[in-house]
Amino acid sequence: MFTGIIEELGKIDKIEVNQGNKDFTIQAQFTNELKIDQSVAHNGVCLTVVDISEDKYKVTAIEETLNKTSLNQLNVGDLVNLERGMKMNAHLDGHIVQGHVDQTAICESIETKNGSWVFTFSYDPKLMNVTIEKGSITVNGVSLTVVNSKPNAFSVAIIPFTYEHTNFRHLKEGDTVNLEFDVIGKYVKRLMDLNA
Repeated sequence: MFTGIIEELGKIDKIEVNQGNKDFTIQAQFTNELKIDQSVAHNGVCLTVVDISEDKYKVTAIEETLNKTSLNQLNVGDLVNLERGMKMNAHLDGHIVQGHVDQTAICESIETKNGSWVFTFSYDPKLMNVTIEKGSITVNGVSLTVVNSKPNAFSVAIIPFTYEHTNFRHLKEGDTVNLEFDVIGKYVKRLMDLNA
């Protein structure tokens, strides 16, 4: 379980194809604090540490994960948002994030707003995921508040700290991002659908 509060940006050092899977070697400052079999969220995708060497560690994304997330579009040198699993005695500063991506979205526009930025994303409504105004959404692993909620799109306002300390500053119009919708909202929607 995660909170959506990004700890640092990791750099993709190497990508190896292994049958239908990809092994990603990530360079990160907190590598010396990791252990084998630990969960780390990469752009919001929970992956397991399988190897550690100096300031780099390796994770494997299976074919299912590659097909349902934007990880398949990563290249060597790309920066990824990293978060280690939540400590149960720590503050929950973001919201409950599972690290299970529901679907991807496309960055439709980026608007500068006198010291902040508004990013608008569109997603396929056929998967029946929903956002609500002022509700929580996870974009590339970052816990954010929804503004301008629509059936297939939403916007988020990004403060300077988030812009500087995540890969939001590298996003461009047309880029694909990972979305995890609010887990509580998903359960409520499921119960309503069952009772409809």
